[in-house]
Amino acid sequence: MTLAVRYTAPRTLDLAPTGTVAPGPGEVELAPAYVGICGTDLHIYHGDMDQRVHRPAVLGHEVSGRVVRTGPEAEGWKPGDAVTVMPLRWDGRCPACRAGHHHICRRLDFIGIDSPGAMQQRWIVPASTLVRLPASLALDRAALVEPTAVAVHDVRRAAVGAGETVVVVGGGPVGVLIALVARAAGADVRIVEVSPHRRRIADGLGLTSWDAADDVPERVRRWTAHAGADVAFEVSGAAGGVATAVDVLGVRGRLCMVAIHPRPREIDLHRFFWRELTLVGARLYDRSDFERAVGLVADGTVPADRLISQVVTLRQAPAAFEALESGGDVMKILVRCEDDVQGAAL
Repeated sequence: MTLAVRYTAPRTLDLAPTGTVAPGPGEVELAPAYVGICGTDLHIYHGDMDQRVHRPAVLGHEVSGRVVRTGPEAEGWKPGDAVTVMPLRWDGRCPACRAGHHHICRRLDFIGIDSPGAMQQRWIVPASTLVRLPASLALDRAALVEPTAVAVHDVRRAAVGAGETVVVVGGGPVGVLIALVARAAGADVRIVEVSPHRRRIADGLGLTSWDAADDVPERVRRWTAHAGADVAFEVSGAAGGVATAVDVLGVRGRLCMVAIHPRPREIDLHRFFWRELTLVGARLYDRSDFERAVGLVADGTVPADRLISQVVTLRQAPAAFEALESGGDVMKILVRCEDDVQGAAL
């Protein structure tokens, strides 16, 4: 018997036995080792995505693990291989796919949202979603490859270049990762964050953080000699964060919208007109982003171990969701899926 964490109703998770099946053609069976809990998982937990999620739903898409079995036609993989998963399946036929933008397919299957995810002891996925991990990379750190790939894609979409000034509004896990990736691209970066705990983490990574309660536009003016920032990333998901991200930009600045805003926000379009600003959206990633992320985590450019606040077992996962929801002093919580709960009484 294997076990899985399932979303069954708003703010309700259970731990349930799951059957095992052999991987089919082009599929592999994985033993997930670590699964990160992300903001999207919390949206599901709150019931905000019930129109999309089929209950009971196994959550999780930030994963590291090892291949257990391979199905027919799953060539190039063998038991024991260390992998992460790019959790996307696309139809290959829609206009986005035909234009080469598979990650924004009109009928995208985001594995872990639209289909069963990784928070279980055995998981069947298409071999095409696997991304190989170097043997030197610890599996707990490798669980942060997926959010790092998000950051790589965001920085690429915003075309951040060496010597540019960048403001990241929101210092949660993705915001800090964007700051680290932008710094690796040669940018001078500031993070704006309301949480003192998260600011301390950012500062401990050699980044510079500002309190969101400060006069951030004025601080940017002093920092940039009144030029304004070249790039801003909105990662907070708050109306105030949108306003700040617009206000800090200089002439022809670029605003990259990263956070999911479930409702329309007011935005100062006159400033876009007056300063010839550019707004770009950034959603998910492609394989090149994932491969770049593996390298950044493996070489320590992204010090993943310092972003992990806590590691819990499958049985402890419901309490971990509650801790994240409370907004306590946590950055990234990982769920360990290995055999410590195998066969435990339910």
